[in-house]
Formats: sequence, C-alpha cells, structure tokens
Amino acid sequence: MTRRAVTQQYPETMPSLPPRSRGVIGLFEENCTVCMLCARECPDWCIYIDSHKETVPPAAPGGRERSRNVLDRFAIDFSLCMYCGICIEVCPFDALFWSPEFEYAETDIRELTHEREKLREWMWTVPEPPPLDEAAEEPKEIAAARKAAEKAEAAARAEAAADAGADAGSEASGDGGEQGDR
Repeated sequence: MTRRAVTQQYPETMPSLPPRSRGVIGLFEENCTVCMLCARECPDWCIYIDSHKETVPPAAPGGRERSRNVLDRFAIDFSLCMYCGICIEVCPFDALFWSPEFEYAETDIRELTHEREKLREWMWTVPEPPPLDEAAEEPKEIAAARKAAEKAEAAARAEAAADAGADAGSEASGDGGEQGDR
C-alpha cells in the first residue's frame, strides 16, 4: 500500500513467470499413442486428432503381425481452449505438458489452431519437473514391486545354494565310493 506501483515495459522487459505456469500445451509426439483420451475428455472439443493404422511385422519368427496407430494430425484450437489442463491430466503416456510460452497472439482467430509442428516446438520450453522430495513416502506400487523383486531374488539365491549343495554332496559320495572299491 505504501509502495509506488511499478510498471514493467513489457516488450523490452520480459515478466518473470512463476514456476510451472500455464501458457500453452506442448506435445511430446514420441509418447503419443493416438489413444484419443485427450480429445474425448476435452470439455471444449478443441483438440483435433487424425491417424491411420499401420501393420507392424512380427517381433519374433512365427509371431503374428500387429497393427498400431500412427499420428497424422494433432492440433489444438487455442481460440476455444479454456486452459483447464484436463487433457494433460488424462494423458496416460505423458505426451502433453504445460509450456510457459504465452506470446502466441495472432491477428486472425483462425490462425490460433496450432498444428503438431508448433506444439512440438513448445515442448522444448517445458521446464524440468521439480526434484523428488527425499523425505516423501515411497509409492505403494513401487514398494510392492521392489518387495516382489527381492522375494524372487532370494528364491533364486536359495535355489542356487541348494543346487550347489546337491552338487557338492554328490561329489563327496562319489569320492567315497571310489576309495572303497580300491
């Protein structure tokens, strides 16, 4: 209240944005499997996805061919988008991220539909995620997987020890039999 207001001269002085601010949506195309969840969950229907199916040869000889979706078009109409972030939250493959870019104004509203090339460019402006908290509790899924791996490793060690003991026992009994025959 007692300080004077400070006006930043915007084009010359860029504002300092808070971390993880919402600007535009960036696309990490390599992770997109064309599952269409983002487009279905979007309340504004501003995500446009086109794809086609390709047949992939079998991974092993004698296997069967598989089909996979290939992304042809991924576009977001930012004139309709309300920046709710539902598309980012529902993406199971981490293909969509918030980018802090905010300078994408256009003179024509029809130019606010950005195709995948532009969304891919914005992906490289996405900041690194914050580091994990060392004091945080381990997720139950990771803890369960670690326990299962430890149990399997202990079973493998016990089996190896039993095999080694059986081999040593058969050698000892074989040596004693040879001495008795002489």
